[in-house]
Amino acid sequence: MKKDRIEHIDTWYQHSSEKSLVGRRILLQDIEPLLLNLPSPFKVSKAGSSEMGKDIYNVTLGHGPKRILLWTQMHGNESTGTKALFDLFNYLKDQFIANSDFAKDLINKCTLVFIPMLNPDGSEAFTRVNSKQVDLNRDAVDQQAVESKLLRSILDNFKPHFCFNLHDQRTIFNVEGFKNPATISFLAPSEDEERTLTTGRKETMAAIVAMNNTLQQLIPNHVGRYTDEFYPTATGDNFQKLGHNTILIEAGHYPNDYDRDLVRKFNFYALVSGLEYLIVNDKYTHYQPYFDIPNNGKQNYDLIIRNFLDDKNQKVDVAFQYEYEVVNNQLISKLVEYDRGDLSSFYAYQEF
Repeated sequence: MKKDRIEHIDTWYQHSSEKSLVGRRILLQDIEPLLLNLPSPFKVSKAGSSEMGKDIYNVTLGHGPKRILLWTQMHGNESTGTKALFDLFNYLKDQFIANSDFAKDLINKCTLVFIPMLNPDGSEAFTRVNSKQVDLNRDAVDQQAVESKLLRSILDNFKPHFCFNLHDQRTIFNVEGFKNPATISFLAPSEDEERTLTTGRKETMAAIVAMNNTLQQLIPNHVGRYTDEFYPTATGDNFQKLGHNTILIEAGHYPNDYDRDLVRKFNFYALVSGLEYLIVNDKYTHYQPYFDIPNNGKQNYDLIIRNFLDDKNQKVDVAFQYEYEVVNNQLISKLVEYDRGDLSSFYAYQEF
């Protein structure tokens, strides 16, 4: 994405992003009114129900031959992608009103299906798992959860060429070689234990390269790459193996943004630039720069107390991380000790 287009979108974002969705805990009742008010050409329907009977929606857009599937909050406590998706809906609405080339090309060249919240039960409880304690992202083979069965049925019926699997990652992740948090991380999942560079993986990598090129103009050296070990039960790995190119986007930390209300903007930019790349191109071969994206490290903590005198009168470093829970229907955070000892090779967003 060129600089002048980024500046234009940034001006739009300041005024027209979805202001009603803020904070870490985003619930079905927060997004349902927004979904039901989406105008034509959006088509909103109920895709199914969660284990606890909560509605799961999908949104269809366009009638073109390129099929793209996007879903968020398969982990209920990972809401940044959901906020970014509604920013994207607002952007597309304004593009349709303006009858822009981007909007016309999107409608005519692509068919998109969005699932804005796959795990509404986990969203309510602010947990990674669903109400039956199933991690949907590790349920692609057994499909124990009704939410997993629903996602797979949509995949099999829609047969997408590309998928966007939107997640959040913990604050521990930094960009390898930098103190910077990995604000956005990408992964082109492997299809086998050998991590074979199949045509599908190369195409997935090429789309990630385009998104990274945009983000480097916005948050240089804040983009990481997940290690690509093959996980036999993982959603992305299995969908990629089935021939549906799957782009994993992980939203992480940015300084002083624990609610991730700024990170969502970078997630939004990744989505816009990714869709723009898929619209404009018919061949996805420029994949080599994917390997230039630094790996994710695990060297950051939320808080480190340096040279703390322990009960043996020895100086140690003590590291803490924020953990979250819902109490009286409110999300609260607390600092929990994670490590102590010589932590000189680790960084923290706050140090004392």
